[in-house]
Amino acid sequence: MPFRYQEAVPWGRSFDEYRRMFNLTPEDLRRTILGCADGPASFNAEMSRQGHRVVSCDPLYELAADQIKERIDATYDEVIGQTRQNQEKFVWGVISSPDELGRIRLEAMRDFLDDCELGRKDGRYIAAELPNLPFASQSFDLALCSHFLFLYSDHLSLTFHQQAVDELCRVAHEVRVFPLLTYNAEPCPFVAPILEHLKNAGRSVSIEEVPYEFQRGGNMMMKVRSGRAV
Repeated sequence: MPFRYQEAVPWGRSFDEYRRMFNLTPEDLRRTILGCADGPASFNAEMSRQGHRVVSCDPLYELAADQIKERIDATYDEVIGQTRQNQEKFVWGVISSPDELGRIRLEAMRDFLDDCELGRKDGRYIAAELPNLPFASQSFDLALCSHFLFLYSDHLSLTFHQQAVDELCRVAHEVRVFPLLTYNAEPCPFVAPILEHLKNAGRSVSIEEVPYEFQRGGNMMMKVRSGRAV
């Protein structure tokens, strides 16, 4: 049976997953980074421990840490249950089973929760959402958007996607979006029109393979830069 979600669920991924999902090099990690729709991921916490600075934004950050934990607890069983029913849509390699998936995700989300209040005071977690971000134009070297755009295309319209990628391009010199599938591991129908939209706006845009695949077929990201490719 297909996955069914009424809205984006709080589901955090780890620093190592971010590094592989976005093919981040050591040089990339030293850039000024915005994580958009990061939710309860541990990327920001681990980057902070390594001496790097990431600003993460998500409407989830309006809530206190204990309220976010309640949201995670309320959706965890549903997500793992639906994953068990759809195991054929995933590559069980690095993550070997739904049980291990749950352990890895909970570890990442607990890391986020432990860092949440300190990071909020430090300005690393900001309550904001696409397509209107509270940042100055070109204030980041790199914007990363994980498991939001394209993934929830049955809830978020093509117009929303166009506005969202335009906004990410406004605030960052380079944008990377992963994955390019829906949450049912199907190619998102918005990828082609978004590519055309970005090219018409004078952006250099490419689809690139990354060293990460958990959703079956989900090993591609969209990379967008200012200026046309030469």
